[in-house]
Amino acid sequence: MHSIATPGIWAAFVAILIAALAVDFALLRAAGPRRVTFRAAALWSLAWVGLAFAFNLGLWAWLDAHAGRAVANEIGLEFLTGYLIEKALAVDNIFVFLLVFNTFAVPPELRQRALMLGVLGAIVLRALLIFVGAALVAEFHWILYLFGLFLLLTGLKMLLATNTTPDLEQNAILRWMRRHLRITRDFRGEALAVREDGRRWFTPMFVVLVLIAVTDVIFAVDSIPAIFAVTLDPFVVLTSNVFAVLGLRALFFLLAGMADRFHLLGHGLAAVLLFIGAKMLLAGVWKIPIGIALGVVALVIAASIVASLLIPPRKTDAD
Repeated sequence: MHSIATPGIWAAFVAILIAALAVDFALLRAAGPRRVTFRAAALWSLAWVGLAFAFNLGLWAWLDAHAGRAVANEIGLEFLTGYLIEKALAVDNIFVFLLVFNTFAVPPELRQRALMLGVLGAIVLRALLIFVGAALVAEFHWILYLFGLFLLLTGLKMLLATNTTPDLEQNAILRWMRRHLRITRDFRGEALAVREDGRRWFTPMFVVLVLIAVTDVIFAVDSIPAIFAVTLDPFVVLTSNVFAVLGLRALFFLLAGMADRFHLLGHGLAAVLLFIGAKMLLAGVWKIPIGIALGVVALVIAASIVASLLIPPRKTDAD
């Protein structure tokens, strides 16, 4: 698996990741279970985005000095495009998290812990899937066409499913847990399990974390192939993914109260997946320049957000 990153660059990334997670955990523990204000969520979202851009700038400067301006520009655009795609898909994932929290009536002050553990799980899962995917692509280059076809089908499925609410009651994992586990009727603080009358009982918080983990799996399977359409470098794939996920907790609290405002975002994300899938399938005939790909992705996402704000959602019979 060829990569522009040296062992030193990998070590620097791991150090930044550990430091960022340590600071986030320390601040979370110091604040304790509490509601997150919109202002705090906005500031933290800006901080995470700023960290991603600072990392990209540092990577660009290092490559400019060691590999040349052309390579630095190419990798910088690849990171930015991958980050934008993953960040946009993360917004759609957040709406599913919100559905889970509302379904189980998770108290606002307990949602931070669930999201933080979800972020950790997403980082580990993505790292595993990315390295497996990179190894498969290196060994079987034709698998990129399967990724492209998968993205086309995913985009079509997302387009047909827009403005429909997933039915958690039909979730196979949830139904299995309800049949096979003893689950308390109410939350017990941040505890995942308690012991009563000599028997172990799981709390709704445990159920919520399992559903978030399942959502992370689905999200990763949908999004990992998309980033391979942008770059085959495992370092760029992993870092753009990780930096997009790091700000998930802050982004959730920033957008939680505005989910209904972005009713057309699903159409935009579906269009992005269709474009990326087509880009992969056409790679053998015409390789779309990374600058054009970045422009198309940014334009589609921005257009769907602006359209959501300008066009009111269509009323349903339930309304």
